[in-house]
Amino acid sequence: MQDASTPTQHPQSLPTRYDARQKVMGKATYAAEFNPPETLYAWMIQSTIPKGTILSVDTSAAEHASGVVKVLTCFNAPKLPKPKIQPPATRFVSLLQTPEVHYNGEPIGLVIAKTLAEAQYASSLVTFKYQAEKPQLDFEHHLAEARMPKRANTPPKEDHGEKEEAWKRAVTVFEQTYSTPFQTHNPLEPHATVAFWVGEKLTVYNSTQYVSGDKQTLAKTFALPLENVHVICPYVGGGFGCKGSSWSHVPLAAMAAKVVGKPVKLVLDRQQMFGPVGYRPRTVQKIKLGVDGDGKFVAIKHDVIMSTARVEDFVEPSAKQTDMLYACKNISTSHKMVDMDIGVGTFQRAPGEASGTPALESALDELAYKLKMDPLELRLRNYAEIDPGKQKRFTAKHLREAYQQAAERFGWSKLNPEPGSMRDGNKLIGWGMATATYPANRSAAGAVLRLMPDGKIMVGSGTQDIGTGTYTVMAQTVVEELGVDVSRVDAKLGDTDLPKAPVSGGSQSTASVGPAVKAACAQLKLKLATLVVDDAASPHHGAQTGDLEIKDGFLVSTKSSAHEPIAEIAKRHGEIEVKGEAEPNEDVKKGMSAHSWGAVFAEVEVDESSGMVKVRRVVATYDIGRLINKTTGTNQLQGGIVWGIGFALHEESALDKVYGRISNENLAEYHVPVNRDVPEIDVTVLDIPDTKFTPQGGRGIGEIGITGVAGAIANAVFHATGKRIRHFPITPDKVLMTPKESAEA
Repeated sequence: MQDASTPTQHPQSLPTRYDARQKVMGKATYAAEFNPPETLYAWMIQSTIPKGTILSVDTSAAEHASGVVKVLTCFNAPKLPKPKIQPPATRFVSLLQTPEVHYNGEPIGLVIAKTLAEAQYASSLVTFKYQAEKPQLDFEHHLAEARMPKRANTPPKEDHGEKEEAWKRAVTVFEQTYSTPFQTHNPLEPHATVAFWVGEKLTVYNSTQYVSGDKQTLAKTFALPLENVHVICPYVGGGFGCKGSSWSHVPLAAMAAKVVGKPVKLVLDRQQMFGPVGYRPRTVQKIKLGVDGDGKFVAIKHDVIMSTARVEDFVEPSAKQTDMLYACKNISTSHKMVDMDIGVGTFQRAPGEASGTPALESALDELAYKLKMDPLELRLRNYAEIDPGKQKRFTAKHLREAYQQAAERFGWSKLNPEPGSMRDGNKLIGWGMATATYPANRSAAGAVLRLMPDGKIMVGSGTQDIGTGTYTVMAQTVVEELGVDVSRVDAKLGDTDLPKAPVSGGSQSTASVGPAVKAACAQLKLKLATLVVDDAASPHHGAQTGDLEIKDGFLVSTKSSAHEPIAEIAKRHGEIEVKGEAEPNEDVKKGMSAHSWGAVFAEVEVDESSGMVKVRRVVATYDIGRLINKTTGTNQLQGGIVWGIGFALHEESALDKVYGRISNENLAEYHVPVNRDVPEIDVTVLDIPDTKFTPQGGRGIGEIGITGVAGAIANAVFHATGKRIRHFPITPDKVLMTPKESAEA
């Protein structure tokens, strides 16, 4: 096995982001910045009650307001072929087809005007009369009513092994309950859609993580052939999962454009980002751990209850990692839901693992203290060589090396495990650690290459770059495969006219699109070789195609010194286009388990007088296969760690239990880490290729960074204070409570 301490030597990654220049110069055009001629502006009107029926609406004042072109409500909106359309990602949308109100903040009207200000003002003039019904908005007091998910594609109840007998064999049993709050995505760029029609053909500029998904949704919604819908999204200012589904505003913008016969722009403001575009559900998680006399697991139980919208289930699979992270023959996990009159939840960075690892890793820390064992040693004793849930080998796993490297860099061997034993002046100091993990996902994808007569190469794929570096990886792959300078590469994405690619979610874009670009490069090599062997003007005339390869931008012979710039071939033959496709290896997909791994160590300081917790440093080492691009990859991990800090200490969407609205629906009160909250972050990557998973050897990197961090911080807070806070976020009021009070808060 390769020494994990020695980085693998790969072709040099691009030192800067491919799209950096466009962004810093303001030339990167985002969805809201597209302005077709005669564009009108739409503004959503949202419900002010959480449950009921609209009895009537008065739009007369709004219709007579300056600049107003049209006001749409459920009483005059066009009837659609499928009024309750379920998009590919199965998110419930509201398209003004019914007077029913399902949650506070649901879209119930649309004002279209000549300017944004006129649309916003006119919306305040529209009055609705409701017949309100009593909503269910209290999660904690309805846990006993939790039910199994209705949807067939949700995580099943995992149950393998001989449970009752296993618990009887346990020498030590630990059991505790943890909880996580509602959280909202809040990408910097809000949702934005610009739509216009030419006859029965619809063009949409949308801030999205899935142009192909939007295309399917719009085609179904308006009963159009797929070829009649064109979705474009060259740049996205963050998504984190909320832009992976086609929410109400997307078809509403298209509907409005159809009604008024002109382009319509619909942009959500920050307050509306807390409404009908998803969130991370609330969870309560009960964990039970049983170990033998050596501290090895004999049984594990992880039961999750989460909030869900009454109109549609969305499962936050918080126990997903528990079924595979530690060696144990008897593991039981379950997911249940409490119906509430709220909007539908959705995927949020590392869905499942982000909310599940804080609970699981806190439980392991508590068990370690109960056993008087080093928390790292407990994890090493229960190291899983195979996936215990699936009973399959991993495509690759070097977590043991990650533990070792991160522990050494952090200085874990100097730990005094006694809570409250470490101080710096009047500050309590705490150390904690946790395991990070996220599945390695990959889907079918396509790419196109065009070699131009001027020697430039266009590479394109219908994927998206949500800030993760997809542009950079696509361009870098062409540079690696063809040996051309990056200045000769023109990368294009975010367009449904390009070959189809999957949603930019699940940390799968690079693992999916990279192999497709690599396959397209192979097709270009073959196409060029086929052309030149019959080309009398080429030095390769008469050669065997199998003897030719591309190196440093030249088509070279392996049998002679003959060589020719690929640009010269394009000059003679004109533009040359090839396509490449790549799919996951079915044998690997069915026969193996693929995951990424990490070891996270955190140091915190706690002010005893104020209860303020400050993270002083985070040290983390990851096994994510080959690090395709150091700049973008490291940035993704650092960003994930920052979010993990926010998860641990700051983030919570506060649901008003009377009116059903988020009461802190702004960035002033929805707290996320700012510069002063971000500590020294030491990130290293083992950089050992996983070629069983992809030809390039890389696995997903976008989401694993958030996992493990909140658990490590919670464990560090306990080490500093002796107070175990099991209900996130860890806020000063909880830290100031007595140990018993803080555990129950």
